[in-house]
Amino acid sequence: MDDNYAVPAQTRIGHVHLKVADLDRALAFYCDLLGFEVTTMYGSQAAFISAGGYHHHIGLNTWHSKGAPPAPQEGVGLYHTAILYPTRKDLALIFDRLRSAKYPMTGASDHGVSEALYLNDPDGNGVELYWDRPKEQWPAKPDGSLDMYTRPLDLMGLLKEIEA
Repeated sequence: MDDNYAVPAQTRIGHVHLKVADLDRALAFYCDLLGFEVTTMYGSQAAFISAGGYHHHIGLNTWHSKGAPPAPQEGVGLYHTAILYPTRKDLALIFDRLRSAKYPMTGASDHGVSEALYLNDPDGNGVELYWDRPKEQWPAKPDGSLDMYTRPLDLMGLLKEIEA
Protein backbone atom coordinates (compact mmCIF):
# COMPACT_ATOMS: atom_id res chain seq x y z
CA MET A 1 0.00 0.00 0.00
CA ASP A 2 1.31 3.46 -0.96
CA ASP A 3 1.68 5.50 2.24
CA ASN A 4 1.69 8.76 0.23
CA TYR A 5 -1.73 8.28 -1.34
CA ALA A 6 -4.37 10.89 -0.51
CA VAL A 7 -7.91 10.90 -1.83
CA PRO A 8 -8.25 13.69 -4.45
CA ALA A 9 -9.47 17.01 -2.97
CA GLN A 10 -12.40 17.07 -5.43
CA THR A 11 -13.80 13.79 -4.06
CA ARG A 12 -17.33 14.09 -2.64
CA ILE A 13 -19.86 11.78 -1.08
CA GLY A 14 -22.22 11.23 -4.01
CA HIS A 15 -25.39 9.92 -2.36
CA VAL A 16 -26.81 7.99 0.53
CA HIS A 17 -29.14 5.02 0.14
CA LEU A 18 -31.47 4.28 3.04
CA LYS A 19 -33.52 1.24 3.95
CA VAL A 20 -37.01 2.36 4.97
CA ALA A 21 -40.07 0.54 6.30
CA ASP A 22 -42.66 2.52 4.32
CA LEU A 23 -41.71 4.17 1.03
CA ASP A 24 -44.70 6.53 0.91
CA ARG A 25 -43.99 7.73 4.45
CA ALA A 26 -40.31 8.29 3.62
CA LEU A 27 -41.25 10.21 0.45
CA ALA A 28 -43.64 12.39 2.46
CA PHE A 29 -40.73 13.32 4.76
CA TYR A 30 -37.94 13.79 2.21
CA CYS A 31 -40.04 15.27 -0.62
CA ASP A 32 -43.14 16.88 0.88
CA LEU A 33 -41.44 18.24 4.02
CA LEU A 34 -37.77 18.72 3.04
CA GLY A 35 -38.46 19.51 -0.62
CA PHE A 36 -36.46 16.90 -2.54
CA GLU A 37 -37.80 15.83 -5.94
CA VAL A 38 -38.37 12.28 -7.15
CA THR A 39 -36.15 11.53 -10.14
CA THR A 40 -37.17 7.90 -10.62
CA MET A 41 -39.20 5.16 -9.00
CA TYR A 42 -38.59 1.42 -9.05
CA GLY A 43 -42.16 0.24 -8.73
CA SER A 44 -43.41 0.51 -5.16
CA GLN A 45 -40.11 -0.64 -3.63
CA ALA A 46 -37.60 2.15 -4.26
CA ALA A 47 -37.28 5.81 -5.12
CA PHE A 48 -34.39 8.07 -6.00
CA ILE A 49 -34.67 11.73 -5.06
CA SER A 50 -32.55 14.81 -5.61
CA ALA A 51 -32.14 18.55 -5.38
CA GLY A 52 -31.62 20.60 -8.52
CA GLY A 53 -32.00 17.84 -11.09
CA TYR A 54 -29.05 15.65 -10.04
CA HIS A 55 -29.74 11.95 -10.75
CA HIS A 56 -30.05 11.24 -7.02
CA HIS A 57 -28.76 12.44 -3.70
CA ILE A 58 -30.85 9.99 -1.70
CA GLY A 59 -32.05 6.49 -2.50
CA LEU A 60 -34.91 5.01 -0.48
CA ASN A 61 -35.87 1.36 -0.61
CA THR A 62 -37.92 -1.32 1.15
CA TRP A 63 -36.06 -4.28 -0.38
CA HIS A 64 -34.97 -5.67 2.99
CA SER A 65 -36.90 -3.44 5.37
CA LYS A 66 -40.60 -3.20 4.45
CA GLY A 67 -42.59 -2.92 7.67
CA ALA A 68 -39.45 -3.12 9.82
CA PRO A 69 -39.23 -1.29 13.16
CA PRO A 70 -37.32 2.04 13.40
CA ALA A 71 -33.52 1.97 13.35
CA PRO A 72 -32.18 1.35 16.89
CA GLN A 73 -30.45 4.28 18.52
CA GLU A 74 -27.87 2.00 20.14
CA GLY A 75 -25.72 -0.14 17.88
CA VAL A 76 -23.66 0.16 14.74
CA GLY A 77 -24.90 1.78 11.56
CA LEU A 78 -25.38 5.17 10.00
CA TYR A 79 -25.36 7.98 12.59
CA HIS A 80 -26.96 10.53 10.29
CA THR A 81 -27.25 11.74 6.74
CA ALA A 82 -25.99 15.31 6.46
CA ILE A 83 -27.69 17.56 3.93
CA LEU A 84 -25.66 20.66 3.07
CA TYR A 85 -27.64 23.83 2.28
CA PRO A 86 -25.93 26.52 0.20
CA THR A 87 -26.63 29.50 2.49
CA ARG A 88 -27.59 30.37 6.05
CA LYS A 89 -30.86 31.77 4.73
CA ASP A 90 -31.66 28.39 3.14
CA LEU A 91 -31.09 26.74 6.52
CA ALA A 92 -33.36 29.34 8.14
CA LEU A 93 -36.09 28.62 5.58
CA ILE A 94 -36.05 24.85 6.21
CA PHE A 95 -36.00 25.48 9.98
CA ASP A 96 -39.06 27.71 9.62
CA ARG A 97 -40.76 24.99 7.53
CA LEU A 98 -40.01 22.32 10.15
CA ARG A 99 -41.21 24.63 12.92
CA SER A 100 -44.44 25.39 11.06
CA ALA A 101 -45.03 21.66 10.50
CA LYS A 102 -44.29 21.05 14.21
CA TYR A 103 -41.78 18.39 13.14
CA PRO A 104 -39.70 17.33 16.18
CA MET A 105 -36.02 18.17 16.21
CA THR A 106 -33.37 16.35 18.23
CA GLY A 107 -30.93 19.25 18.39
CA ALA A 108 -29.48 22.43 16.92
CA SER A 109 -25.76 23.26 17.12
CA ASP A 110 -23.18 25.81 16.11
CA HIS A 111 -19.98 23.94 15.25
CA GLY A 112 -17.89 26.99 14.36
CA VAL A 113 -17.39 25.72 10.82
CA SER A 114 -21.14 25.16 10.33
CA GLU A 115 -24.57 25.55 11.85
CA ALA A 116 -26.77 22.46 12.03
CA LEU A 117 -30.29 21.27 12.75
CA TYR A 118 -30.78 17.65 13.82
CA LEU A 119 -33.88 15.47 13.48
CA ASN A 120 -34.87 11.90 12.72
CA ASP A 121 -36.73 10.73 9.64
CA PRO A 122 -39.86 8.59 10.18
CA ASP A 123 -37.70 5.42 10.31
CA GLY A 124 -35.46 6.77 13.06
CA ASN A 125 -32.56 7.55 10.72
CA GLY A 126 -30.67 10.64 11.87
CA VAL A 127 -30.71 13.66 9.56
CA GLU A 128 -28.49 16.73 9.83
CA LEU A 129 -29.49 19.86 7.90
CA TYR A 130 -26.62 22.34 7.83
CA TRP A 131 -24.73 25.11 6.06
CA ASP A 132 -20.99 25.71 6.08
CA ARG A 133 -19.55 29.06 7.04
CA PRO A 134 -17.02 30.40 4.53
CA LYS A 135 -13.67 28.70 5.12
CA GLU A 136 -11.99 31.98 6.08
CA GLN A 137 -14.41 32.18 9.07
CA TRP A 138 -13.62 28.70 10.40
CA PRO A 139 -12.17 28.83 13.92
CA ALA A 140 -8.51 27.89 14.27
CA LYS A 141 -6.27 26.95 17.14
CA PRO A 142 -3.03 28.92 17.70
CA ASP A 143 -1.15 26.29 15.65
CA GLY A 144 -3.53 26.86 12.70
CA SER A 145 -5.40 23.57 13.02
CA LEU A 146 -9.19 23.49 12.94
CA ASP A 147 -10.97 24.28 16.22
CA MET A 148 -14.46 22.84 15.78
CA TYR A 149 -16.83 22.92 18.74
CA THR A 150 -20.46 22.22 19.63
CA ARG A 151 -22.46 25.09 21.09
CA PRO A 152 -26.20 25.77 21.13
CA LEU A 153 -27.46 27.30 17.87
CA ASP A 154 -29.25 30.65 18.19
CA LEU A 155 -32.47 29.62 16.43
CA MET A 156 -34.12 33.03 16.72
CA GLY A 157 -30.99 34.60 15.23
CA LEU A 158 -31.17 32.05 12.43
CA LEU A 159 -34.78 33.01 11.68
CA LYS A 160 -33.68 36.66 11.25
CA GLU A 161 -31.99 35.51 8.01
CA ILE A 162 -35.46 35.21 6.45
CA GLU A 163 -36.17 38.89 7.08
CA ALA A 164 -32.85 39.99 5.58
